[in-house]
Amino acid sequence: MLKAGIVGMPNVGKSTLFNALTRTRNAEAANYPFCTIDPNVGMVTVPDERLDTLSKISNSTKVIPTAIEFVDIAGLVEGASEGAGLGNKFLATIREVDAIVQVVRCFENDDIIHELGSVDPTRDIEIINSELILADIAALDKRRQSREKKARSGDKESKTEVELIDKLLPHLNEGKPALTADLNDDETLLLKEFFLLSSKRTIFACNVNESELAGAVADPDSHPLVSKVKGYAAESHGAEIIVISAQIEEELVELSPEEATEFLGDMGVSDSGVSDLIKAVYHLLGLRTYITTGEMETRAWTITEGDKAPAAAGIIHGDFERGFIAAEVILYDDFVELGSKAACRDAGKLRIEGKDYVVRDGDVIEFRFNV
Repeated sequence: MLKAGIVGMPNVGKSTLFNALTRTRNAEAANYPFCTIDPNVGMVTVPDERLDTLSKISNSTKVIPTAIEFVDIAGLVEGASEGAGLGNKFLATIREVDAIVQVVRCFENDDIIHELGSVDPTRDIEIINSELILADIAALDKRRQSREKKARSGDKESKTEVELIDKLLPHLNEGKPALTADLNDDETLLLKEFFLLSSKRTIFACNVNESELAGAVADPDSHPLVSKVKGYAAESHGAEIIVISAQIEEELVELSPEEATEFLGDMGVSDSGVSDLIKAVYHLLGLRTYITTGEMETRAWTITEGDKAPAAAGIIHGDFERGFIAAEVILYDDFVELGSKAACRDAGKLRIEGKDYVVRDGDVIEFRFNV
């Protein structure tokens, strides 16, 4: 299963956010640096309002959403690439995740210690990015040394690797992440084999005070710190931001869904930002959802963007892929508008798709197979 790692400076709200995402208190959230040492891992349900709508139409007995895995990683400090703080542990763990949620402190609170004594989100981002890039430079230098001799002797694979490394190093030395390097398709494919830290897709979670949440969600540019992060993220990573209030969301863990809705409504928002963050990370990982629905259950199934119908069928059971015949596909909006599979068939909205059909997010599917 693909994993997203939650990273950031100490005391920016990483563990609080992890607890909010996983609806637990498994991660220690304390007012001192490095309260997280060993990474916490948790499964997080992906919110999908479509499931409830379809379950009501189908009178489903149960609803089963999809999920992704989040990892709460120890806080990073300057010098981590050389082992400072818990740098070695941090870098080893982040290397194992598939995408990064970088939590950025965008709130002032004298009672919560900041590692550097002041709140400056772009400075914090630059520190983390620099440490990832420095670790990547060291890894590439080492890899180049091991490939150089073979490349000179005519080994094509080694030569290709050295050429890519020579293209990446100047980019990294300018302080730019590998993620933003201008590479062709073959180079992008080869880059994945390098497992570079700065090549991982990233989203920035701007953690604000609860009193500032409604305004910052409605207009991120109205919040000075969030606005700075938004501009920096777009310029440095081509990345998006999500405004959250981790402290609010952690408080919601203790409330029923009805109480949580009322609590957030009183604050002028429908969500603390965590649901939007989960959805954004799901898509950042390249994941998409198709849906099956009936009286027994309405269920979300996770596929990778670009998966064709047989591979999607195999997510349910290997026999579905081996014996794939066809997929009966209905667009979600058509299913909701017409109210049943039979009505969609009568209206010509049910399509029969074959092995080359690329499944789209939100497709309502039933597979035909024979083994």
